[in-house]
Amino acid sequence: MSTGATGNGSFPGFTLDWASTDVRRVLGRALDGDDVSVADAILLAECGGRDVHALTLVADELRRRQVGDVATFVVNRNINFTNVCIKHCTFCAFSRDHREEQGYFLPMEEVVRRAEEAWSLGATEVCIQAGLPPKLDGRYYIDLCHAIKRAVPDLHLHAFSPEEILYGSVRSGLPIKDYLIELKAAGLGTLPGTSAEILDQEIRDVIARGRITVEQWIEVITTAHALGIRTTSTIMYGHVETPAHWVRHMALLRAIQKETGGFTEFVPLSLIHSEAPMYAKRLVPGVRPGATGVEVVKMHALARVMLGGSIPNIQASWVKEGPKLAQLLLGAGANDLGGTLINESISTSAGAGFGQLVPPAELKRLARDAGRVPAQRDTLYGLLHRYDSADDEASPLDAIDNAEARFGSYRRLIASGEFRFTRG
Repeated sequence: MSTGATGNGSFPGFTLDWASTDVRRVLGRALDGDDVSVADAILLAECGGRDVHALTLVADELRRRQVGDVATFVVNRNINFTNVCIKHCTFCAFSRDHREEQGYFLPMEEVVRRAEEAWSLGATEVCIQAGLPPKLDGRYYIDLCHAIKRAVPDLHLHAFSPEEILYGSVRSGLPIKDYLIELKAAGLGTLPGTSAEILDQEIRDVIARGRITVEQWIEVITTAHALGIRTTSTIMYGHVETPAHWVRHMALLRAIQKETGGFTEFVPLSLIHSEAPMYAKRLVPGVRPGATGVEVVKMHALARVMLGGSIPNIQASWVKEGPKLAQLLLGAGANDLGGTLINESISTSAGAGFGQLVPPAELKRLARDAGRVPAQRDTLYGLLHRYDSADDEASPLDAIDNAEARFGSYRRLIASGEFRFTRG
């Protein structure tokens, strides 16, 4: 077995002689530290059978080399302050038209209250994303940042998708750069790299015509990076895209990262199909019922092989995949289990069976059971607590017996008239 150059598809403790010749060749180059080309990555994305096992083994080895054996998580809370939206994306079961009875809009003081509550329970971050309500004051996002930071100065604001940044820019009349400068001054820490879906305009025009374009998404992201505002990066898959779309999407992210260095992580997000209009109402011909289990594994492993050298943190979303599959993905290239979330409405509305809360104790248990060392991180992947033994200090969130009763839920929120959207 080779312990140095691994172009023959071997690495210490393993040999890949049983994999197909082409897959072994590509994986060997990846183990040697070479960038995997688009053509070679498509070969990996389309592989099957034992080649998938070879891909996951190599992804796990690359994960070990790049980030070690620590499996991280962040203690955070989602706040989706409104579901009212002017867009009609076919994958979204969360949004409501402003005339619908199920539309809600949390008052600013309620958003602040939820942020304060999260901080009191040990959260270091709030993640804020929402719909695009009509006639929104263009400075609303800026004012919201000011309000939260006044109340909880040390809480990290991970907020506003590129779609929301574009909307705020348009509504305020400020150029994107100036708008981001004001948000940063108001306390914004980082941006979620969502609203990416598949970064291919033809696919976007099929699943979400009128959505932020690929060029606009890139402009928001790269402008944020240039201003020192780091972002996550994502992909949404399991609908009408092909593995070639996965690869080109990741190749674009890799190119951006080499230019800016601004991505903190990559998060594959499989489509939750059951309530998504594209599937439930047959709005998009040929849409798949979400990704298969093999596709989920391949996506995370491919992400490690393609992106790990430039974006070392690959997140497994327990909201999308469930905690058990997310745990298994720690052996397929992932090194992060995401956040505690506390409230999650967007995936839940589409039919996800998870999304309310996974407390730190459970995330630690999942990591340890996978042979990893659990660690709490901050938004920028600075380690706050490394848990080398099972004698952990309990988190206040570990004592929450009924998260829905304590924090509410999306279905209760849309059924209640307490925060009904009433604007024109």
